[in-house]
Amino acid sequence: MMIARLSPIFSAAFAIAYVIIEQNNLALFTYHPRINEWGWLMEPSRNGPGMYWFGWLGSSALVAGLVSLVSVPLLRNRPVPSIMGWAVPLICMVLFVYLLRAFFFR
Repeated sequence: MMIARLSPIFSAAFAIAYVIIEQNNLALFTYHPRINEWGWLMEPSRNGPGMYWFGWLGSSALVAGLVSLVSVPLLRNRPVPSIMGWAVPLICMVLFVYLLRAFFFR
């Protein structure tokens, strides 16, 4: 039951954290596909470009999980607005379209 109550909070926190983490390039780890190696945090390219997307997802999940855990005592007897689970990620998607407008609208 608690997971159903925390999923809108996790979704909203994940979306907000992802925007901030991606814009500041704060990857938890880096994958180097050409040499099939993983490294902690942001690493410079090694024999080809590094992939930071996995690290951005990991960082965002970590932040969203911490926000969800902190919110447990605060939401014990209060309803969680369901709009938070879909409206905040939708706003973040629109924000990404704006930030990447040069890619979408050439």
